[in-house]
Amino acid sequence: MKQTACCLLSFFLLLCDGLSAQTTEKQDSMPSSPQQRIKPSRISLSSLTDGLMNTIRLTGVELKKVGKKLNDVDTTYISPNKYNLAFMLEQSTWFEHYRLGSNEANGQSLNFAPNATPKIGVYFGWRWIFLGISFDIKSLLGKNDNTAPRKEFVFNLYSGKFGVDLYYRKTGSNFKMTSYSQFNLEKDYSRTDFTGFQSNIKGLNAYWIFNHKHFSYPAAYSQSTNQRKSCGSLMAGFAYSQHNIKFDYTCLPEEMQEQLQPSLKFHSIRYTDYNLSLGYGYNWVFARNCLLNVSLLPAIAYKKARINDQPNTASSNWMEWVKDINFDLITRAGITWNNSKYYVGASLVLHTYDYRKQNFSMTNSFGSLRIYMGFNFWERKPATP
Repeated sequence: MKQTACCLLSFFLLLCDGLSAQTTEKQDSMPSSPQQRIKPSRISLSSLTDGLMNTIRLTGVELKKVGKKLNDVDTTYISPNKYNLAFMLEQSTWFEHYRLGSNEANGQSLNFAPNATPKIGVYFGWRWIFLGISFDIKSLLGKNDNTAPRKEFVFNLYSGKFGVDLYYRKTGSNFKMTSYSQFNLEKDYSRTDFTGFQSNIKGLNAYWIFNHKHFSYPAAYSQSTNQRKSCGSLMAGFAYSQHNIKFDYTCLPEEMQEQLQPSLKFHSIRYTDYNLSLGYGYNWVFARNCLLNVSLLPAIAYKKARINDQPNTASSNWMEWVKDINFDLITRAGITWNNSKYYVGASLVLHTYDYRKQNFSMTNSFGSLRIYMGFNFWERKPATP
């Protein structure tokens, strides 16, 4: 019994010693003052830099993956671009035409067009994107007249699967009355200057290429790939544009003003155009490194207009919107020689818009003719397997 009591006492003393030692360790591990207990975490500059570089690297990797998917092609038909950068010299001519018509009996028509504007441009390209600046040749030669300046801004992006055009155009005051009809005049006023017409257009045009693995739009219009075999493709697109047109009919010759029908006596038209297009493009490889492209995209368009800044009157007929549906057309043609390193060529892009109401109609078109030459450089590294 005494031995049992001694054993229990010894076990109790050992247990107390163990608890005491654990308490001492915890007290030793705790900070001795409040300042030591609270230590704010510090983020070093190197860790921030590393994190930023990792983010940029991962973003670059993802962009490369997206770019590869957008430009995945069948190399028996299309040779991918071997270079990262491109340099190009371009001579471009911008032109436009407006037809104003009356839909009344013996309807009259007036046609206006500005003088063509030749420009010289310098462009740099990175893979799909071309950016640059152009100069009016007349201004460079010091032969610019005193008319209001014209402005054009264009951004194009062409990938294998889709393309985007952004543009803004503002005409000057150097229009001519090119032709007219249904007027009984003593004098011929064709090709006479007309200062009463101005317009500006801004818009976006986007399209999708269905047969992108065999048909290359960039081969014809941005020289970033080479078409090796002739092929075509269906294309679908969407476009949005805003048109602002000012017309001062009092600037017409007096005898024309006296005969002008009422529907042509307006001073402004503002209309917004939404269209959906479906068309076809074809690349013809007619010789080694030589390509001819033609594409047509007819579009069905919904247009809403305000004439003389008057608000649209509400109609009780819920089918009235059908009268605002018209048709547009986007035409492209291009010819180029490209051996992957050097290239030269020409292209034509033409937009045509049609607007019709009960007593009035207008067809306006604008486009550009480009002649260019350039070269690619900074060869890409071969893709790692």
